[in-house]
Amino acid sequence: MPRSRLVPLLVMVALAAAGCGGTSSSGRADPASALTAAGQELADTSGVTLNLSTDDLPDGMQGVKTASGTVTDAPAFDGTLGVVTGVGSFSVPVKAVGGKVYAQIPLTPGWAEVDPADYGAPDPAQLIDATNGIPAILAATTGAKAGDQVRGGTDNKEVLDTYSGSVPDTAVKNLIPSATGQFDATYSLTSDGQLRAARLTGTFESGQPSMTYTLLLTDYGTTKDVTAP
Repeated sequence: MPRSRLVPLLVMVALAAAGCGGTSSSGRADPASALTAAGQELADTSGVTLNLSTDDLPDGMQGVKTASGTVTDAPAFDGTLGVVTGVGSFSVPVKAVGGKVYAQIPLTPGWAEVDPADYGAPDPAQLIDATNGIPAILAATTGAKAGDQVRGGTDNKEVLDTYSGSVPDTAVKNLIPSATGQFDATYSLTSDGQLRAARLTGTFESGQPSMTYTLLLTDYGTTKDVTAP
């Protein structure tokens, strides 16, 4: 090809490559697009297994220290919350379905309907809801930046892409109404775009120190029929 034609052609190719959104020069998705897509995949799944934990619950503060179980798109939840109350710490079996939350309250027989807000907790059935759950937090993340790849998942068998950013309290309040201020977030995504882990650091209750919650998600596509007790 004559040079007079080759140079304009190369310029056109370079401009086209520069104008294509969605992936970075490293081949990884644009951070904001990657987080939004991961949130949508979480909202679209039939269910996942989750584990939530914090080591930062201040002395004297009532709240959820751990949570584990299955959350589905019913929406529903079946699992256990590690709750700290004014009279001690308890492992509490919990079911959430039909807009109601039930728990086996320590030292009382059977199941009882409860208001999770009394424990500083969200309705666990809403955790993968597109509007009020984790997907909304991903979508609301600003200033998203790609980080290093890390090992993670079951037995550290997966190579995960990491991202970081900032989340406004308006998104976090959907799950924790007492949240206030900006939250620092880090996320780990699998090669096919599933959210595997998230860490959220900020003030979950006004007047209390900053805390970090870590969330692990596995078993996308899980199905489970959760019924009220």
